[in-house]
Amino acid sequence: MGKAINVRTQAARCIAAVLGKGESLTNALESVRDKVNPRDTGLLYEMCFGVMRHYYRLDALTGKLLSKRLKPRDRDVYALILVGLYQLNYMRVPNHAALNETVQGTRDLSKQWARGLVNAILRNYLRDSERLLNEVGALPQVEHELPDWLSARLKKAWSESFTTICTTSQSHPPMSLRVNLGKTGRDDYLCELEKAEIDASAIDGTEAGIQLESAVNVETLPGFAGGAVSVQDAAAQLASQLLDADEGERVLDACAAPGGKTAAILERAKAQEKNIQVVALDNNEQRLERVDENLQRLGLTAELMCADATDPASFADSELFDRILLDAPCSATGVIRRHPDIKLLRRDSDIALLVAIQAKMLDILWERLRPGGKLLYATCSILPDENSDQVSAFLKRHTDAEQQELDLPAGVSQPHGGVQIMPGEKDMDGFFYALLSKRSD
Repeated sequence: MGKAINVRTQAARCIAAVLGKGESLTNALESVRDKVNPRDTGLLYEMCFGVMRHYYRLDALTGKLLSKRLKPRDRDVYALILVGLYQLNYMRVPNHAALNETVQGTRDLSKQWARGLVNAILRNYLRDSERLLNEVGALPQVEHELPDWLSARLKKAWSESFTTICTTSQSHPPMSLRVNLGKTGRDDYLCELEKAEIDASAIDGTEAGIQLESAVNVETLPGFAGGAVSVQDAAAQLASQLLDADEGERVLDACAAPGGKTAAILERAKAQEKNIQVVALDNNEQRLERVDENLQRLGLTAELMCADATDPASFADSELFDRILLDAPCSATGVIRRHPDIKLLRRDSDIALLVAIQAKMLDILWERLRPGGKLLYATCSILPDENSDQVSAFLKRHTDAEQQELDLPAGVSQPHGGVQIMPGEKDMDGFFYALLSKRSD
């Protein structure tokens, strides 16, 4: 690593990449993480994720403090202002340190002209914060910390729980683990965590889930490098349990990257001493490499196939499958607390496009399922268009399909089909599941 650059500068660059280029925050952080002092990595993540969580409040405050909007080429300066305001509002950084270090960030951006501007804005905020916060607090976007289009959709779908959804989406998610039951038992691993002085407890309703009291670096987890455990939200862990692959079955994970659910299916089968064949499919070679890396760490093997689940010709020659997991591309509105940049990257027009892709995948993959087989449809969305409405439409198109009852530790059965888990319910992410069986006749 060369000279470590001001961590606030790097945070501003990440945020500017999300706002200007539509880049995911995860990818933006990957590109700058090695450019900051290792001891500042936590601070970098806190500022970036914090600004995304409270973007609408911070943006409204900046609008009050700027006499005119900055030009697109100065989006990094705008992002730096957001970083400064986030520290002054939500962090325990002393005001003088937050102000001085943020102003210093203009130098590393090679925009010394902005030094006086950033300094004035942050000082003006400190002088008049109470009035400014009261003024912006009445704005709907600020109150809900969601874009207007998403608020409208969520209010319509979940009027009684809308306020809870908004509050939960602004919260910090817990760190949940999935024990590799093919290597060790959950109780045994809890003992290992206790020895390492890491507070944790088993997650009810999951076979391998553990929740940590506080997040830790994965490198401090006992046996992580050797594949004893993986990081995975409890709701996502339910997929392997619901799919319930049996001896000798051929299983398809249709949108496999980064491989967490593929691994869970294999781990569960190994723990139950069942011999299954798993095909992990994705349409991107680089993402498939990530799947391979994860499987190697866990000591697992699957057939990797680079193909498009919306293109039947790309994998039509493969054998039929006994079990199919379709963790479909979706709006990810159920995991905003974990990926707050979704609020800025998604658009209202995306939903209809996603619904069309999901329907196409369901129809194509249904043809690849053996009679008597089962397809598990899953999303990390909380929008009915992508979930219960999607399943209802599918059942009308396919008279050979039957919906199976699901017994989950959280969630509510939906009138049109499937079970919806809401964000924060039993500390889980927002998730949807529907299990569809194919009549053998």
